[in-house]
Amino acid sequence: RIFVLGIGFFTLCFLMTSLGGQFSAKRLGDSPFTIRTEVMGALESRGVLRRMSDMLEMLMKRMDILARLENSTDFHKGDEARFPLDRFQPAAGLMERIQAIAQNVSDIAIKVDQILRNSLLNGKVMEGRRDQCEVPRDPKYPDCAGKVEWMRARWTSDPCYAFFGVDGTECSFLIYLSEVEWFCPPLPWRNQTAAAPSPPPLPRVQAAFRSDLAHLLELIGTGKESLSFMKKRIRHLAQQWLGGARRLEQKLKGRQRDQKHILIHIGFLTEESGDVFSPRVLKGGPLGEMVQWADILAALFLLGHSLRVTVSLKELQSHLGVPPGRGNCPLTSPLPFDLIYTDYHGLQQMKQHMGLSFKKYRCRVRVIDTFGTEPAYNHEEYATLRGYRTNWGYWNLQPTQFMTMFPHTPDNSFMGFVSEELNQTERQFIKSNKVSSMAVVYGKEASIWKGKEKFLAILNKYMEIHGTVYYETQRPPEVPAFVKNHGLLPQHEFQQLLRKAKLFIGFGFPYEGPAPLEAIANGCVFLQARFNPPHSSLNHEFFRGKPTSREATGTAVFQVSSQHPYAEDFIGKPHVWTVDYNNSEEFEAAVKTIMRTQVDPYLPYEYTCEGMLERIHAYIQHQDFCTTPSPPLPPKTKSPAMQSPPSPLALSPNATHLVWSPSASRDPQAWPPVESLQVWVSEPQHTCTETCRRRGLVCEPTFFRFLNKEEVFLQLSITCDSTEYEMNHLYPAVAENVHECYLQKEPLLFSCAGYNTKYRRLCPCRDYRPGQVALCRDCL
Repeated sequence: RIFVLGIGFFTLCFLMTSLGGQFSAKRLGDSPFTIRTEVMGALESRGVLRRMSDMLEMLMKRMDILARLENSTDFHKGDEARFPLDRFQPAAGLMERIQAIAQNVSDIAIKVDQILRNSLLNGKVMEGRRDQCEVPRDPKYPDCAGKVEWMRARWTSDPCYAFFGVDGTECSFLIYLSEVEWFCPPLPWRNQTAAAPSPPPLPRVQAAFRSDLAHLLELIGTGKESLSFMKKRIRHLAQQWLGGARRLEQKLKGRQRDQKHILIHIGFLTEESGDVFSPRVLKGGPLGEMVQWADILAALFLLGHSLRVTVSLKELQSHLGVPPGRGNCPLTSPLPFDLIYTDYHGLQQMKQHMGLSFKKYRCRVRVIDTFGTEPAYNHEEYATLRGYRTNWGYWNLQPTQFMTMFPHTPDNSFMGFVSEELNQTERQFIKSNKVSSMAVVYGKEASIWKGKEKFLAILNKYMEIHGTVYYETQRPPEVPAFVKNHGLLPQHEFQQLLRKAKLFIGFGFPYEGPAPLEAIANGCVFLQARFNPPHSSLNHEFFRGKPTSREATGTAVFQVSSQHPYAEDFIGKPHVWTVDYNNSEEFEAAVKTIMRTQVDPYLPYEYTCEGMLERIHAYIQHQDFCTTPSPPLPPKTKSPAMQSPPSPLALSPNATHLVWSPSASRDPQAWPPVESLQVWVSEPQHTCTETCRRRGLVCEPTFFRFLNKEEVFLQLSITCDSTEYEMNHLYPAVAENVHECYLQKEPLLFSCAGYNTKYRRLCPCRDYRPGQVALCRDCL
């Protein structure tokens, strides 16, 4: 009896599982592409029902046999009959239950059969529609036929197509290309309301300055030395960050700010990109990138925005909503982030896995880019045609979407980082405890010291030399015996060393790191080498492939005149000395003068916590690359009847340049405000960056659209025998010797960088806030 009950119970469970699996299948009704599969599954369910009914009937027959055997006397004869036969005597109630089960199964089988007949009928109708699909010839969708042809040949190349329901039929191609992608028109027989509606946008929450960094440390996570380094830095500077946030909050006076949903994906720390930095954190490797990322995280968090932090490709895919496959399909849902901060590695990963969605959402990306990317290298077609293509450029982003460590090109946005600020007590302590004969060398890797014996010997005549070179067991042979090497120091111990030293000396590498600013902030003089000839991609491997010319010429040559151009150009003497290390007399004279020179600790405002918070706040509030339309290109020919609108520009009172006319209407979309605009004409050998700098101004590339007009040449009394529109990163410009004027055809190529002695360029300049070159006086 127990055996039979067990068989019956197992049969029922198996039956319900089979039916439940078939009728609750997730994909049933999700997509028209699954009809054939689901119908076949339902037919199998009907067969299961019939087999269950047959099994129950067989059980009843066998139990009948057992019942008859019980009444047979022959069955009890013989000594071998040792088993208690009453075990096999089925009760009348059990028989009735099994009969009832069999009847129910039979009834269910009849009902399922009716349902399946209707499903098959509907399936045949749908199959007919599927077989009847033709590629529409709609001029609004010129790429549809080509995309269908591509799908026919390659729809199995990525599992993501099957994920969206593509099954190799013509209709599945058209439905995918019209509803998931947008290359084909919607099919008229499709139920357009069946598609899942886009989720409503999240209600806007006002951003509020935060007063605690503990949650940010949790968001950053664990598991990498690089993350531990960033968290230690945030903790160390916490009080300065909080003080800067309070001061900015007071400055903004309760101004309303929308909270942004921001994804921070640090691509160079992912395993897929190699993560060469994490293993070198404890061995003196470069830390500049991690310093900057730590400061970006702190600033965004304190400004009150909602953050997600990823350092793995898997996390990135999860946050973006990437469908399973190889990255050829769009995201499964709208992007849940207003902004994405990443680097070149992360940008490549996003493009690889977001499919067409990358092009749709790339306006939300901000690329942290140490050395910058100039427009000539950013525009893919132009870079390819003109020889500017590198391993890192050609993304066709707005150039100001790239954010740099130093403001070396106005074409990009200056992101920066922060250095530790000193209070008045600390400043006085440093001034009274400086050792005028103590020097610290900038270089934690032994290879940096190689070949520097000559000027180290000169320096050793006057100063005690200290180093912080990493080593494990034995002293590096590259470091001379007269150098006192402390090994790799924790950040706070390194700061104490700088507070005692008079001189911080660079060996020419690393380029443009944060350490010189930290040294100057601690009262050191920074001595660096002048490169003669300048370092470039032509003579230094390090610069090869960098997507910037650093305003060298009109050609693709990256040039750097010193180890730290920002320190040389924006700070200068007495805090920064740039000399020719190959000239022993000049080097020795500089060391003697530095020892006699008294300097106070100095930190530019833009590298303070408040300065960085101010800058990032302004970018988030005003930079919008998704809704600002590019100005339409003018017609190739203009009839005499066509009249241009009056220019909003006017000659300045001294007639040397153009300014925004007081009578002109203000463009509400323009940021920086147009009132800060000044238009100057460059000399043939000067870039627009240099042209503006010589007048105490900054080149502002977003203003080029106001200059790119034929009447501007007339207002500046420039004679144009002809005017042409062309793609060239030096335009608008004039070739004065032949009276030929050129306007820019491609807005992405507006650039402050580059010059050619053939042209004088039209340059858009603006003012800037003291100590904050990224922002104009009225930009906050």
